[in-house]
Amino acid sequence: MIPASVSRVSLRCRVSAAFGLGLLVVVSALSAATWHLATDYLLNQRQQSADRHSRINARLVENEVRDRTGGLGELLSGLTSGPNSTILVALPGGWHTAGRPVGPADLPPGLLSRARPGAPAHERFTADGIPVLAVAQRLARSNGYYVELHPLLGLERTFRNLRMILVAGTVACGLFGVALGAWAARRALRPLAAFTETAARIARGDLRARLPEQAGPDLAPLAATFNSTADALEQRVRRDARFAADVSHELRSPLTTMTSVAEVLERRRDAMPAPAQKALQLLLAELRRFRGMVLDLLEISAVDQADHGEERELVDLGSLVRSGVASSPAPRPTLDLAPDPLLVAADRRRLDRVLANLLDNAARYGGGAVRVAAHASNGVVRLEVDDAGAGVPAELRERIFERFSRGVHAGRRDPDSGTGLGLAIVADHVHRHDGRVWAEERPGGGARFVVELPQAPG
Repeated sequence: MIPASVSRVSLRCRVSAAFGLGLLVVVSALSAATWHLATDYLLNQRQQSADRHSRINARLVENEVRDRTGGLGELLSGLTSGPNSTILVALPGGWHTAGRPVGPADLPPGLLSRARPGAPAHERFTADGIPVLAVAQRLARSNGYYVELHPLLGLERTFRNLRMILVAGTVACGLFGVALGAWAARRALRPLAAFTETAARIARGDLRARLPEQAGPDLAPLAATFNSTADALEQRVRRDARFAADVSHELRSPLTTMTSVAEVLERRRDAMPAPAQKALQLLLAELRRFRGMVLDLLEISAVDQADHGEERELVDLGSLVRSGVASSPAPRPTLDLAPDPLLVAADRRRLDRVLANLLDNAARYGGGAVRVAAHASNGVVRLEVDDAGAGVPAELRERIFERFSRGVHAGRRDPDSGTGLGLAIVADHVHRHDGRVWAEERPGGGARFVVELPQAPG
């Protein structure tokens, strides 16, 4: 199971991090191997050079001790290779030193005991703040030891530069891996972005949206399958819309006849007995409800069959709300409108129907609309219709926008309860304009229906 913190990170970031981390691990391993190989090689070369130099000097010292010419101090001074080198000679008579002052007590413990004839002892340590390589030779004929301290300042400087180069190269390669991963992820996810955009267009109701043909062998079957599925979905939706339209058209003629007959009977209702008058009243209410349902079905089928490339005009939503509320029956809600024009690119007739259906829904189910607001922010125009009802339960806030859904009033036979198509028409019109609609709880009680539409540039 993927942790929630990881799932919130985008796929592109995860791919970039994986590339960067992978390259960082590989380059770190190579840098570590390079460091060990280079330092070992340079130390071995320096140690071999120090061995040769110390072996020659030890032989000269041993000859001087054997000949007893009295020039040992002068010889040791001449054998020192620089101001930072030190030579110590241990003889039965005591210690003799030359060069930088480093006493026998400063030597690493056990250095002299490891020295054997023909097998010098080596050890790196810091003498008075300077890194040195100590080489101890056994003077077999003189029963003593020759110790020379070779400074490693140049070698340490080389190690420091090499370490800086390797660290900088490792970090640079890690950053390059992140950049490479971002580039690769962007190229790899580019078809996925097209898939997402096409699927979003279909979800908004653009059933003609299709994926472009893909040249890659991995994406071509997926694009073909997606397009074939979209074709089947479009055909089914349009077939259902045609069926609803055909049924609605077929119902209009008998509905018109029944309505005419009922109106004739209504004009003579005074001559009817009381039971017949009550039956006629119920019949007229059901016919009015039936007629509204047929008209709503015709409008929904027209929405489903319409071309999404239709011409739109700039509509001021604030002006539309003022005129729509002014034509609504009393009592009228209060208005909360932005002073500036709220322009949207839309079909004015459909937006009029959206507002009218929301006001009608509030009157039927919410005790009437109490507030209508329209404002704009962040490129979105927001329309709010508040009612004074009991609100919409959370589990029904999506279902009420489905066709033939009446929410908490489902199952009621009240002739004035509506057909359950008003909010479905609202959702269809809003989605057709690339917007969103939902229901939420109004502060203070009641329901708030919210419509958001893209704002058009003024």
